[in-house]
Amino acid sequence: MPGKRGGSGSRVPERSASFHGRLPAERERLRRPRTQPDLMAPHGRFSPENTSPVPARKVPAKVLVNVTVQRSLGPLHVVASTEWTVGELVAAAVRQYVKEGRRPALPELPAAEDPSDAFGLHYSQFSLESLDLKEKLLSLGSRNFFLCPKIANTCGGMCGKEASAKASKKVPFSWLQFMDFLL
Repeated sequence: MPGKRGGSGSRVPERSASFHGRLPAERERLRRPRTQPDLMAPHGRFSPENTSPVPARKVPAKVLVNVTVQRSLGPLHVVASTEWTVGELVAAAVRQYVKEGRRPALPELPAAEDPSDAFGLHYSQFSLESLDLKEKLLSLGSRNFFLCPKIANTCGGMCGKEASAKASKKVPFSWLQFMDFLL
C-alpha cells in the first residue's frame, strides 16, 4: 500500500529547510519588534536628571509567624506586626493557643501574670537559649519559633536544702557487701 509510512515505495517526507541551513525565500527577513537602540542616551525619560533615587526596602506592616508549642501537634499561625517585641508575640501565641482549644492544655497562669514570664520563645526546639523579650521581631531574621514553658521552682527555698539532706543520709551501695556476695 503506497499510503503507509515505511512501506516499500513510500516517499520520505521532506525535511525542514531551516534544519538543513536553507531558509525559504519568504522567511529570509525576520520581522523585528520596534526597540530603542540607545538605552543609555542622556535624553528623554532615561536621563540622569529624571531618575529618582532607588526606594528603600519596603517593610510589610504585618507578617505571618509560625510558633510551635512544646508537645503540641502542629504550629500556630500568628499574624504579627513587625513592630512587636518577642514578649508581645509570646502573649499573642498563648492567647491564640487557648482560644483554639488546643491540647495539651497550657499550665494555668494567675490573672496578673504575663504569659511572657511563664514561657520562653526559642529559634527551635534544639536551641537552649530563649530570645530576649524586648527584641523586635523584625531584627530576629526568622519567622519560625518554638514556645516552651519556663521551668519554675515551685518548692521555695527549703526544697533544695531538704533534698540535699536526704541525699547525704542515703548511704551508697557498699562494694564490700558486693565482694562478700561474690565469694
